[in-house]
Amino acid sequence: MATSYNDDLRLAHVLADDADSLAMDRFKALDLHVTTKPDLTPVSDADQAVEQAIRRTLSRARTRDAVHGEEEGDSGWGPRRWVIDPIDGTANYIRGVPVWATLIALMVEDVVVVGCVSAPALARRWWAAQGGGAWTGKSLMSARQCHVSDVEDIADASFSYASLTGWEHIGRQDGFLTLTRRCWRTRAYGDFWSYAMVAEGAVDIAAEPELAVHDMAALDVIVREAGGRFTGLDGRPGPLGRNALATNGRLHDAAMAFLGHFPDDADDVAEPDNGNVRDLGSRRRPAD
Repeated sequence: MATSYNDDLRLAHVLADDADSLAMDRFKALDLHVTTKPDLTPVSDADQAVEQAIRRTLSRARTRDAVHGEEEGDSGWGPRRWVIDPIDGTANYIRGVPVWATLIALMVEDVVVVGCVSAPALARRWWAAQGGGAWTGKSLMSARQCHVSDVEDIADASFSYASLTGWEHIGRQDGFLTLTRRCWRTRAYGDFWSYAMVAEGAVDIAAEPELAVHDMAALDVIVREAGGRFTGLDGRPGPLGRNALATNGRLHDAAMAFLGHFPDDADDVAEPDNGNVRDLGSRRRPAD
């Protein structure tokens, strides 16, 4: 009998409700405090407050579960691990751009089984649980199901990305630019939004060259439950690589032909992936 994660999904929505309230209260605040982390990415007091609030609730509601968060790293141990990005799109958040979200995921071993993406400034939320499909709306009671597109040709595809930064670093700038020229339409929607729109069928391909597990975990299950594919650029399924390619499934192999990045490539500078969430936590979008 398949395991049900409905209770965990409901908890993810509760966590997202609290995160929305905290983050919106500080959005565009004149006294927002912003610092730069050692990896040169920005962090605000809102990022820290949201993650701390989520951790407090999880410490009461899921006492046996581990937590991996962008700002505070890892706590606890065991097969069940919550993966939190308190504000995905911090650079947007601190500049007053409404494209940012809280990403909440539950992983069991190395598989994401629950994902919730809440973007309150856009009045949007996306979520999925393993075997239950992907959904979007304002709440569990007010939602519509998400399905990827049926586009089958790169020439008809819409391709979304975050920025050009990083593609040269992994030796795939030429392939990336060639793919943009072959697609019908390209837009830098960026961050979580690219992948949410793949799940909705509004975008057909989304990719980024440098990510951390907290950037990807919630998005992975949402794209898959909507009928799409989510892999690293090495083709391995899931969010445990250093980068991401998400598609409607039909275009995945074609997009991989342009962007595919494998461990034995001469330009690969990343250390071997051992599947450990802790080892991946420090890798993320350089501009976020």
